Amino acid sequence: PYDDQPCRILLTAGAGGTEACDWVAMLKRMYQRHTEQMGFLCQIEDEQAGEIVGFKSVEMIISPNSAVASATHPYGWFQSEKGAHRLVRLSPFNANNKRQTTFAGVDVAPILSDDSDISDIDIPDKDLEISTMRSGGAGGQNVNKVNSAVRIKHLPSGLSVKCTQERSQAMNKDLALKRLKSQLLAIA
Repeated sequence: PYDDQPCRILLTAGAGGTEACDWVAMLKRMYQRHTEQMGFLCQIEDEQAGEIVGFKSVEMIISPNSAVASATHPYGWFQSEKGAHRLVRLSPFNANNKRQTTFAGVDVAPILSDDSDISDIDIPDKDLEISTMRSGGAGGQNVNKVNSAVRIKHLPSGLSVKCTQERSQAMNKDLALKRLKSQLLAIA
């Protein structure tokens, strides 16, 4: 029922260190190029750079392009990408030039435009673990001094959502809760 909705894709580096961060960068580029070919719009919402290369995590929003008639099912198209993606190659980051296996997690969730579906979901406070942290990155000194970023973990399912988009902790908490509810709705 959510095939027509825009989707949020979260790429996260797994086991493999620098190689995993490079793999996330490759996946990001692949998804960006694929969305362009399909006629979707791709917007990078958040990026956490790796220590040497690539990214520790990337959050992207894929939405339909009204100018392209065939680009109408972003979530329906990308929902099967969810899961662990594995790369096996001779690593340029391994001094012994050995074959290395690395992993990246891909999470895909619909972005529901109709808030009525989301508001119907009631999550008891005892099922949530909410933590705050400093956002970092662009935003001036505010992000370095104020714990505005919010991470919400749904204890029964193990789902975790982090939001650093806004400067206000309350706004980030609301956005993170909406994202968590949309992921739970997609799973249900």
